[in-house]
Amino acid sequence: MKIENNDLMTLEEFKVKNYGKRGTIERDELEAGYENFKIGALIHDTRIEMGMTQEQLAEKVGTTKSYISKIENNIKEARISTIQKIVKLGFGGQLELSIKL
Repeated sequence: MKIENNDLMTLEEFKVKNYGKRGTIERDELEAGYENFKIGALIHDTRIEMGMTQEQLAEKVGTTKSYISKIENNIKEARISTIQKIVKLGFGGQLELSIKL
């Protein structure tokens, strides 16, 4: 016997229902918040993979442990120039950006 659950919806359907279609203020705020969260999570994961503490990363970048923590925990929004410094000076990498339409 198959049980149907009509309350199930896709993530996109959930976003439209609760935040509106793309282009609305609420939806744009949701999407921007997710991008900031994702950046912080990427920095956190990379730092952990490299065996670095927040303090060590901050020292390499020329900032504070508190600032790195705020970026990783999505409390502070980092500028692109700051993210570039974290990737280049802190991780020895190169930041690559792309635009999708």
